[in-house]
Parts: sequence; C-alpha cells; structure tokens
Amino acid sequence: MSEKNKNLMDIEKVNLSFGGLKALIDVDLKIITGEILAIIGPNGAGKSSMLNVISGIYIPQDGLVKWKGKIRKKVAPHDIARMGIARTFQNIALFRGMSALDNILTGRNILMKRNLLLEMLYFGSGKSQEIEHRKKAEEIIDFLEIQSIRKTPVSRLPYGLQKRVELGRALALEPELLLLDEPMAGMNVEEKEDMCRFILDVNEQFGTTIVLIEHDMGVVMDISDRVAVLDYGIKIADGTPDEVRSEQKVIDAYLGAA
Repeated sequence: MSEKNKNLMDIEKVNLSFGGLKALIDVDLKIITGEILAIIGPNGAGKSSMLNVISGIYIPQDGLVKWKGKIRKKVAPHDIARMGIARTFQNIALFRGMSALDNILTGRNILMKRNLLLEMLYFGSGKSQEIEHRKKAEEIIDFLEIQSIRKTPVSRLPYGLQKRVELGRALALEPELLLLDEPMAGMNVEEKEDMCRFILDVNEQFGTTIVLIEHDMGVVMDISDRVAVLDYGIKIADGTPDEVRSEQKVIDAYLGAA
C-alpha cells in the first residue's frame, strides 16, 4: 500500500456519552493519509464531538482510536501537538492584542528547544532558533498572502483575515493532520473562495491530511475527497461527494430535496 493510501487514523466502534446524552454511537471512521475528509450533518449530529475525539480532547467511553496503527490512549494536549495534529476552532481563538506574526509564531512554540538563558541573551542557539522560527512564520505569511497585516494586532483585523491568521497559526506547527472546525463560517463569498484555495493548496503543496466540518455544501462537494455524514451520533454515510449526495438517507436527514 502506498504511503498516500495508508490510514493515518482509525476510529473503531467509538461511543461517547455525556450523562444520558449519546453524542456518538458505534462510529467507525478512517482518515486516509493525504485526503481531505469532510464531516457533515445537521446541528447536534455529533460533528464537533467527533472532531474532539480525533484531537484527543474527548476520550470515548468505548471503542478504539488508532494513530498510525497504534492504539492511542489519553494524551495531553501538548503531546497531541507533538504527534502532528493541529486545529482551528469554530469561534476564533487568537491572542487579540498580539500581531498576526506573533500569533503565528505561537504555533511554533512546541517545536522550540528551550534554553532560557540563551533566549534571554539572544545569543548562539537561542538567536539562530529565533531566526529560523521567524523565517518559517514569514513563509506562512507569504503563503496566506497576509504580508500587509503581519504587524497588525488581530483585534483590528476583519473576520475573514482573522480566520486566515488562525489557519496560519495551525500551519506553523507543520501538522500531518489539520482539523478545521467550520473554516468558512461567517464568511462572504469572496472570503470563502480564498479559504477554499488555501485549504486545497495546503493539501496539495504540503501533503497535509485535512479533516473539516463545514455546513456549506457547495464547499464540501467541491474540495473534499471523501464525505462522512453523521445524524444523531450515528454515521449514516461515508464515500465520495457524488456517492454521498445520492444516498437517500443523507437526503432525508440533511441535504433535503433538490
């Protein structure tokens, strides 16, 4: 099996409950290296719960989560980052008083080798490390075409650019798996087109595997390699965009009549 067709993550018979509320019920899901996988479904279907299981925030009561074929137990957030998993959030979670550049630099924090004295003195390896990480951050800024706002505090940026900075911070980790929670929410048509282009470029140029939750079905059908559909915590479909949109169960639960 080629590297691109290997499963990066396998989720097997996962059950997740909060008291009497069943968020996920016997869900199987694979994430294939190099793909763009969209998770869709109506509100309350369990999409965010699934993303939180993938990212290690939630630990299911039953079932297995395998990362590169090995069972993953409870993992601390910083260890999830070290594994190469990064995410953006439905509600923007940036440091609003910091510039776009500094926000992106925070995404490289886990990659820095600490020597507090050399960093304070800005000397030797402390200096060279700082230069290297700033170079990487500037490359991301160029990639996302946000050079003009690199020194601007993010609190002064319009919503669409804040979402782009948040994507940049996630990319700064150099992730193998990038999780995007409603990356197009609240955007106008032009901003959505730009974000779609960046997501496709991240996947094609960096080889990053992407899992996204998105309500815009035009976006989902255009950029996804595969679509998984949840309804009341149950996976009701999983296949190519064309296969999924022709499934009667999906039409009834979510897409509706043409």
